[in-house]
Amino acid sequence: MNFTKELLFFFSALGAFNGLVLSCYFFFFTKKKHLSNYFLGILLLALSIRIGKSVFLFFKPDLPRIYLQIGLSACFFIGPALFYFVKSSIEQTIVIPNKWKWNFVILVAMILPIGIVFPYETYPKYWNLYFVKIIYIQWFVCILATGFLLRTIIYKLFSKRRTTESNISGFEKWLLSIYIGNILIFTSYVLSLMPINYPIYISGSIAYTFILYIFILKLLYRKKTDDLFSASSNKYGNKKVDNDTAADLIERLDQLMLEKKLYQNANLTLGELSKEINISMHQLSQVLNDNMGKNFTAFINEYRINEACTIMVSENKLTLEGIGYEVGFNSKSTFFSTFKKLKGTTPAMFLQNASK
Repeated sequence: MNFTKELLFFFSALGAFNGLVLSCYFFFFTKKKHLSNYFLGILLLALSIRIGKSVFLFFKPDLPRIYLQIGLSACFFIGPALFYFVKSSIEQTIVIPNKWKWNFVILVAMILPIGIVFPYETYPKYWNLYFVKIIYIQWFVCILATGFLLRTIIYKLFSKRRTTESNISGFEKWLLSIYIGNILIFTSYVLSLMPINYPIYISGSIAYTFILYIFILKLLYRKKTDDLFSASSNKYGNKKVDNDTAADLIERLDQLMLEKKLYQNANLTLGELSKEINISMHQLSQVLNDNMGKNFTAFINEYRINEACTIMVSENKLTLEGIGYEVGFNSKSTFFSTFKKLKGTTPAMFLQNASK
């Protein structure tokens, strides 16, 4: 291996290694556990495995086929992780919806049997001719779906008329940079499938390395990074919702929650609630934080606990756990801890006092 190849190997392998380290950071070490961080961790982990496979295959063609299978299998998670990272960031999803969980469960349930029944070692033709195409088609569809989620931000990026409201925030730049970086890596791998110069195959690894270091420099350069991971961290500059408008929105919110009982939806998101009341997520988040002094979760949980108290004092046959699920909680422990936090007592004690 000459010096040029050694240098090429070093940079491409370093990107894969640092991607693994950075994915661990988003999984375990971020101060604020935003749901989007976990999806970003999955995205970086899947990309790092895929990049690592490419690096070692390029410099060591006799690599055992099982590693090629692992690298290609990881590709199935790149597109979905990108899509759910952006979706959870934009909608400020706090608890992962069951539908999202099932999407990943189904994906794993499909990949594992295929890998066992059709291992790369025995069926390289299937993987190279069919499975690879399915992988890149799925990745491409996820890129398009993610672009649809980012359509408003993309429009602002190319808008000729820039106003204060149309300026792109740090949070939006963060989403766009990850999205564009993903497109560049995808493009480099798609080009490698075409009958052109073979060395372009390693370009995906090189692109990943440089894009990754741009991300790292962006994180290190900023003294405050909360606004990169949550739209609610952006306080919309100095512009605030006036008191009359806020009072009207709060009244409409209360009426909407009581009439439709949206809080009973365990997977309710800020984006869904903003659509119901016909205002932007930014404006709703601002009203909740600045005018009501609470975040989205606290706002929804108050309605859930009040509903739970109403059920407890009525004649019902539900267990305490059943009441928690009925009003919109995902687990018994969350219901009990939230109840005690808001009411100063446990559900059992409240029920006992109510019966007296």
